[in-house]
Amino acid sequence: MFAHPGALRFVALSLVMRLPTGTLGLATLLHLRELTGSIAFAGAAVGAQLVAMAAMAPVLGRVIDRRGPRGVLTITGMACPIAVATMLAAGPLGLSRSAMLAAAIAVGATAPPLASLIRTLWRMRLDDTDVRRTAFAIDAVVVETAFTIGPMLIALAIAVAAPSAGLALALAFVVAAVPTMFVSGGLAWWAPPPAAQRHLLGPLREPRLLAVFASSFLLAMSFGAIEVGYPSFGRAAGTDAWGPALLAICSFGSAVGGFVYGGLHLGGSHARQLAIGMACLAVGLAVHVPLAQPTAFAFAAFGAGALIAPALVIVSMLVSDHAPPQYATEAFTWSATSIVTGLGAGTAVAGALIERNGVPSAFAFASASALAGACIALALSRRR
Repeated sequence: MFAHPGALRFVALSLVMRLPTGTLGLATLLHLRELTGSIAFAGAAVGAQLVAMAAMAPVLGRVIDRRGPRGVLTITGMACPIAVATMLAAGPLGLSRSAMLAAAIAVGATAPPLASLIRTLWRMRLDDTDVRRTAFAIDAVVVETAFTIGPMLIALAIAVAAPSAGLALALAFVVAAVPTMFVSGGLAWWAPPPAAQRHLLGPLREPRLLAVFASSFLLAMSFGAIEVGYPSFGRAAGTDAWGPALLAICSFGSAVGGFVYGGLHLGGSHARQLAIGMACLAVGLAVHVPLAQPTAFAFAAFGAGALIAPALVIVSMLVSDHAPPQYATEAFTWSATSIVTGLGAGTAVAGALIERNGVPSAFAFASASALAGACIALALSRRR
């Protein structure tokens, strides 16, 4: 893959483009909690930010498919930093909670759709399926890296300064993201789609894509459940530090799994691979249910994590396989929307289950969600 001119540079700079995703939500949560004293309000603001992002991403994707990415990137690259800066200055400006919530929503609504655009550009740059799968695998590893080092940098900024320093750092990443895309050379790979009839529903008219999005939603629900499950296990075990540690172990396992999968050349359709991968993930999540020792939980977290990045890579490949050329970017934004909404739903359901039935119920739910997604992927693999 790196033999293609510009590929190595694009991969390296894509980490900078991904850092807002790994920092902005956490920094917003800590900053608003500090300002208002309410974790409930801060959590609701971050949730509203994600909903706005999920709702606007397909709209921005459709505009990119029709007019190219430069205009959308220019506008969102200016609007999003302004919205983040408004949140950062909420204290000195004396903003009310309603104004803070509006600023958080504006951040989500104007977030540059860089993640979807990166995948679209790889699709346009790489014709060979195996090489493209490797590119998506490396991109998944870059995402895991951003979600590992981003929170560490936020924690460091808060430790040496104040909660607002975390959001200031996230703002710096937001400011740098779009210019980095412009200098990465990736936009030169953009190829206007061939003239074709368009429809109001866009890629949602493709039944196979709907099945992929449904599987993605269920897959992300399992992710949301473990995001709550690991910290809750740490609290139940009497050591809160186990929660972040288990999440880090899971992310490390995912990065390893992404590297391994990216180097393999497996037979069978991508839909069949997704069905098998999600079924194995369901087993790996179910293993958590009877465990009570942190060390055993750590091994289970690594094993389950090793299946996460490959599943996300296969989802990207399926979107790439089935998206009509005139809806390439929009299809990837719908995939991102299904993942974001799945994360939110999984987090909410798992939190309620833990309060009523304890930590094991969250992992049982995560396993069932992954298994349901595997069934949809299996049905997709049997379609001609």
